[in-house]
Amino acid sequence: MSAPDLPPVTDASFAAEVLGSDVPVLVDFWATWCPPCRMIAPVLAQIAREREGTLRVVSVDADVNPLVCRDSGVMAMPTLDLYVRGERVARIVGARPKSVLDAMLDEHLPAPART
Repeated sequence: MSAPDLPPVTDASFAAEVLGSDVPVLVDFWATWCPPCRMIAPVLAQIAREREGTLRVVSVDADVNPLVCRDSGVMAMPTLDLYVRGERVARIVGARPKSVLDAMLDEHLPAPART
């Protein structure tokens, strides 16, 4: 099981898919037992759709992938890390409204075209 509509990333694939990505990546560290994680998942799926082509949004199941969580310093769920050119440039811990997530993304990335 992974966060709805978000491609899963694992301990084995994190370096290639996140650190090696040419496109900025928003990583959702989540767990099945975490109610706020389930609450934020549809918001992240919406962000992924709105920013398709300029941002990848992926999920890491913390219970299944403890190494990447440890190496990333994840201590609470959900944790959202934004990586640009392999470097973490922002972190949000806890479920936040879409407006807060968009503001963080807009600070580090070009804003998506609004229709």
